[in-house]
Amino acid sequence: MVKLNLRRRFQRRVLILRRCIHCFWDRFLMCSLGKPIKTRYRMLSSTSSSVHPPPSASVHPPPVCHHGRHDHKDSDLVPLKISLLGDSQIGKTSFLMKYIGDENDDEQEDSQEKGLNLMDKTFFVSGARIYYSIWEVDGVEKFQDHLPLACKDSVAILFMFDLTSRCTLNNVISWYQEARKWNQTAILIMIGTKFDDFIQLPIDLQWTIASQARAYAKALNATLFFSSATYNINVNKIFKFITAKLFDLPWTVERNLNIGEPIIDF
Repeated sequence: MVKLNLRRRFQRRVLILRRCIHCFWDRFLMCSLGKPIKTRYRMLSSTSSSVHPPPSASVHPPPVCHHGRHDHKDSDLVPLKISLLGDSQIGKTSFLMKYIGDENDDEQEDSQEKGLNLMDKTFFVSGARIYYSIWEVDGVEKFQDHLPLACKDSVAILFMFDLTSRCTLNNVISWYQEARKWNQTAILIMIGTKFDDFIQLPIDLQWTIASQARAYAKALNATLFFSSATYNINVNKIFKFITAKLFDLPWTVERNLNIGEPIIDF
């Protein structure tokens, strides 16, 4: 009975939050935009000093963002769980740290040793607090026993791979198959990391990898993003996309299929 009451309270909060966010969404902008990548990626102007949002997204002063642990019992807090899966050494932690920041590094050491890296971020949307608890599973095989715990009740699952390593892309399928045993409802995102290294590859190899990644994303019914933690390419945009999907917000990303640019496909 207690669990049922808690579930109903959570559902009511989500409905109220949706109405609130619909009214003020244009004021929302994720924190911590990064610097532009200094390569042949032509979408970033050589005269600019920051990564620009898509034309359809209005730029306003960003809200105050806070990092760290919070009491999930706070009446105005909406806690949501996100899973981060993929092989080891592909940049999962760097990606996560770019989004979260490094203010709670010390709190993560014990969980990292056990094969789980738990981080969180609380941000405000016009006064409403959303709490993302992000569970990163170590890609080493011996830690894959953590998958059930990491995937259960997640609202989104991020499958990550290294754009410069075909084998990590191939392994996305097995990660998907294991994750779906424990969660059939989460929003699915495929993320290719290390885009800044990827665009140094021969153009024909870029095309081959991008085509394979798009085919996998279509098979998994997942949205595909190419990203770079080093230059903060599509990192914040991915989480903004998840937030918009969860709360049915009137914000969309623009599809980009151009080779040599950070692909977004859905």
